[in-house]
Amino acid sequence: KKRGAVVEMTKDDLFDVIRMQAQDGADFMTIHCGINRNVIKALTDEGRIMDVVSRGGSFITGWMLHNDAENPLYEYYDEILDICEEYDVTISLGDGLRPGCLADATDRAQIQELLNLGEFTQRAWERGVQVMVEGPGHVPYNLISANMQLQKRICHGAPFYVLGPLVTDVAPGYDHITSAIGGTLAAVSGADFLCYVTPAEHLGLPDLEDVREGVIAVRIAAHAADLAKSNKQAWAWDNAMAQARKDLDWEAQLRLAIDPVKAREYRQKKNQEGDEACSMCGDYCAVKIVSKYLDEHKQGMTK
Repeated sequence: KKRGAVVEMTKDDLFDVIRMQAQDGADFMTIHCGINRNVIKALTDEGRIMDVVSRGGSFITGWMLHNDAENPLYEYYDEILDICEEYDVTISLGDGLRPGCLADATDRAQIQELLNLGEFTQRAWERGVQVMVEGPGHVPYNLISANMQLQKRICHGAPFYVLGPLVTDVAPGYDHITSAIGGTLAAVSGADFLCYVTPAEHLGLPDLEDVREGVIAVRIAAHAADLAKSNKQAWAWDNAMAQARKDLDWEAQLRLAIDPVKAREYRQKKNQEGDEACSMCGDYCAVKIVSKYLDEHKQGMTK
């Protein structure tokens, strides 16, 4: 606003805002310091379909190209560390060149920036500044594990958070699902923090219900990953649900559901009040039938 355009801001404008936000009490800041001239060269030499999709990354890239200058966040990174050390701010190392579609994933620009973030992770730790690293948002399913392992190695095990990743580009309106699929594998493969994605992703600003759907989807992904990693609490939850289903204990099932409100709505809408089984099988409920005859068999064996 001060200069009329992002590309007209000065290095001092940028750093004054960083210091002001630190003084205001910001706990962490996403800093797109990994973009430099070499990263831009990799981008232009190799080419991409979607170029740059990160807002912060686009601001920095546009500023660099307009001013024919190095990224001030890269060039003066030590000054950022001075501010973060003084005000105890955690740095979130942003991936400004994250892929915006599957075809752009794991290209030279993404990896070149990641190498810079690995260096900046070490430099922050040397100053006692906490760091987390942002990861890609669109990655083919078969490349997700490799991306997680690569980041963990290059960034020395620093906490890694990912924006999904989305495993296909053709599901607008359902990107909370595409991201949950990728997020599960990412978490199993080493990601520490999953960002939620809403059904409105790529279509518009999410409303409250979109946010709710996105949060529940990412919670499912995280829980599935916890199960795969043998988390005892996660398994206790699933085992409790399994027992409640075996017992046809509907109140327990609804209470244990990750979204009790939606589960109760479906139960009431799809079944008559007081039904022991659900309307999917009714009198032919597999759980009810097998439980009955297994109980009779056990009683006979006892006699």
